[in-house]
Amino acid sequence: MKRKPRMFVHWILGGVLVAGSFSGCALPKIKTARTPEEHAFISYWPPPPGDKKLRLAVKDLIDLKGYVTTAGCKFLENTRKPATRDAECMRIARERGVRIVGKANTTELALGVSGINEYYGTPKSPQRPKSKLISGGSSSGSAVSVAAGLADVAFGTDTAGSIRVPSACCGVYGLKTTYGLVSLKGVTPISPEHLDTVGPMAPDVARLATGMDLLERGFAAKYRAARASEPTGKSIRVGRLYLKGTDPDVDRAIDAAIATAGFQVVNLSEEFRKAWDQAQQDGNRLALADSWRTDSKYLTGLGVTAITRASIQLGQIEYTLNYKGLMERRPLWQRALNRVFRKVDFVALPTLQKVPLKIPFWGRTAVFEARVLSMQNTVPVNYAGNPAIAIPVPVEGERVPMTSLQLVGPRLSEARLVNAARIVEAAMKKDVVVAAHQERP
Repeated sequence: MKRKPRMFVHWILGGVLVAGSFSGCALPKIKTARTPEEHAFISYWPPPPGDKKLRLAVKDLIDLKGYVTTAGCKFLENTRKPATRDAECMRIARERGVRIVGKANTTELALGVSGINEYYGTPKSPQRPKSKLISGGSSSGSAVSVAAGLADVAFGTDTAGSIRVPSACCGVYGLKTTYGLVSLKGVTPISPEHLDTVGPMAPDVARLATGMDLLERGFAAKYRAARASEPTGKSIRVGRLYLKGTDPDVDRAIDAAIATAGFQVVNLSEEFRKAWDQAQQDGNRLALADSWRTDSKYLTGLGVTAITRASIQLGQIEYTLNYKGLMERRPLWQRALNRVFRKVDFVALPTLQKVPLKIPFWGRTAVFEARVLSMQNTVPVNYAGNPAIAIPVPVEGERVPMTSLQLVGPRLSEARLVNAARIVEAAMKKDVVVAAHQERP
């Protein structure tokens, strides 16, 4: 048997990074903030006073005609030409005349989980602005734009958690779509053959549904049908997955949200938990290996930070040593997940095992990225290709008001997932009203 070389690292990626004892070396000069919410956008185009159009923020991995797609990277800003056409996923939004308010910030090349960007600046989570909490990566600016009220809907991308992680950090809703449902044409790739997806983010379920209807034709009708079929949570079965290392306050918040929504709960087996843990490792490794295949051309680019180059180089090791095994185990995981969906409608677990961390004053390091990476429960979904939704739910005993419930569904179950989120949202609102009434003297 071949012996694997020792790695002083774990690793990163818009869902996946490497951890170790190296850092980004000298940091480039951060660009001046151009927006009301610091660093949420790379380019911001505020709507005119009185404008009533839907405001859409677009992650700067998605091409907009006439503008350079930077992918949060100084090198690409300086070397790429403006896009000659919109990305395919923008077609419906353009047809409907929505107001595009800006290109949202992202971690460099979307290779990071914290949301820190050394060149364009780091958007902070609006949950506790004075605490300077991470916004999560890599769709950091997209999450902050909707959380701060600068956009009604934002488009993000999700390779290993990049929509759901920032949604959890910023207290908003985010939908990771089924792999292949939304076109990736015109989207800067990481793992286009296996993991990459485009999805909506929003401050509430109604606008999340509107955002999904801008990405999939006919979604509104599917959502109406889901609402009619499952108006309450009583007929919905969720498989509750408990993972080691989760903050007890977070687990309690997830259980409370599920109970309040009225879902039927089935506890999932230890065997499935082990399969999930293996898929977490394999999904991270696949994302890293694919980042090497996609981004190795940027290794010599002037302006690409050392921490990003290091993660790409680690991808070469994963690709060389593990790629075949990762691809062989992938259908085994897909079958394991499909077996669970014969018993339950959705799998329920926290999006993040802990609440968001503070942004370190020394900036982004591989050690910090690995710490954030260890908190997330998202990449097994990408490894399978299934959809999943992040739902903000209240948490007690923590320094932030919200954590995040993740519901994972069968392929092409986006409408049912959004409906389940609607049920959770409505139940929590009702619970708040009842609690407030009971507290009156």
